[in-house]
Parts: sequence; structure tokens; C-alpha cells
Amino acid sequence: MINTLHHDMYEQFGMAATEQERLDFQKRTYAEGYYTFYSLIKGFQSKLRTFTDEEIVDVELLIAKAKAMFPKPIEFSLSFQYIWKELEEIHAFKSHILRSIPPEDRSGEWQIIMDNPNTNQEVVCYPGLTFPQAAYLYGYFRPQLEKTEYIRIQKIQSVIKDYGS
Repeated sequence: MINTLHHDMYEQFGMAATEQERLDFQKRTYAEGYYTFYSLIKGFQSKLRTFTDEEIVDVELLIAKAKAMFPKPIEFSLSFQYIWKELEEIHAFKSHILRSIPPEDRSGEWQIIMDNPNTNQEVVCYPGLTFPQAAYLYGYFRPQLEKTEYIRIQKIQSVIKDYGS
């Protein structure tokens, strides 16, 4: 039910096309407060996981619309202070991956690797991903990289997998 509520809030937001509908949605969200705004944000986060090449511009416009309607998300919670920047960055980096890798090259297994060669921290690897999952994780983690860290998205050509007994 919670995921349905998040999806519903995002859908209602997306359907608010006229100035009056946007104003009504905005008033309702401010009146209902944190959880309603949180549900809208969760809907955006869900959409960022799943949007496709054809939706790049639409999602970008929806983020801009939300940012204009709720210019100070910190009014709902301190945790939302940078939410628009975070969503814009995830969108931008995932869009970069979608535009960089042609659809005909996306089948198979993908992985995300992150490392900082200047430290002794372990390499982080997310194996066994579909292309949409890998594109989202790249978009999610890329803005958080420190100066000497790197992130890789790569397609696995061959896999040999064994289990211990």
C-alpha cells in the first residue's frame, strides 16, 4: 500500500497540468505536510529507477516542475534540503548512460564497480545487474564520488560461477 501511495502521489503530480491543478496539488501537499511530500519524492525516486530513453525529457521536465512548485523542500524536512539537486544529478547521470550505450548493446549481465585507488578500502562491486538496474545505480552513486574515486559500468561478456561445498 505504501508503494501505491508513493506512485499515486507522483501520478497525481504528473497529471496536474493547469495552473489551478498545480496550485491545488501544491496547497494539498503543504497542508498535509511531510508524509505527502515524502510520498511524492519516493515516487520520483521510483521513476528514476525505471525511466527509459523515451522518458528522459519528460522526467527532466517533471523534476523542474516539482522544483518550481516546492522551491524550499527544507520546509518539509531538513533531510530534503538538497533533494532537487540529488534527483537532477541522478537523472543527468543515468540519462548520460542511456544516451551513451545503444539499446542493441544493453542485453546481458552488467555490473557497477567503484574504487578509490589512493586508499586501502575495498573495491565495491554490484554484479549480476540488468542494464536498467546498472544505469540507475551509476546515476545514483556517480554524484557521491570523492575526488580520487571512480565508478565503472561494464557489461559482462563471460561468467564462470562456482559455489563452495
